[in-house]
Amino acid sequence: MHEDEEEKSELEQEEEAAKQEVADIEDDPPKDLADWPDGNAKYKTMGGPEGDSGGGYDEGPTANLGASGVRHHEDGTVSVDGEKVDNPDDYKGDPVPGGPTDPDAKDPEGLKSDDGKPESDVDKDDDD
Repeated sequence: MHEDEEEKSELEQEEEAAKQEVADIEDDPPKDLADWPDGNAKYKTMGGPEGDSGGGYDEGPTANLGASGVRHHEDGTVSVDGEKVDNPDDYKGDPVPGGPTDPDAKDPEGLKSDDGKPESDVDKDDDD
């Protein structure tokens, strides 16, 4: 049983280290995804479990991640708390490397039509 107590203590230490790693970045979260914590810390929530930070998203450490009222619309416009912004590009991040909006990504075969536009199931002919 003594061995189980040591293992639990080691797990508790890892848990505390992960919580501390996330707490260390709460005031100034990294802008680049590669700079975020790895290991067990990447599974921790800023401000602790939901409700522990004493308020909603706009209160506590999560407020440092940006406004909660930002909405991206299909027509390319962006609104914050219902008000359209003058420059939507201010609210767009860098594309995910290799993702569908990455201009440097190679297109997997079949995802784009001959004119370079993404294909959708609606546009495809079903000649099966």
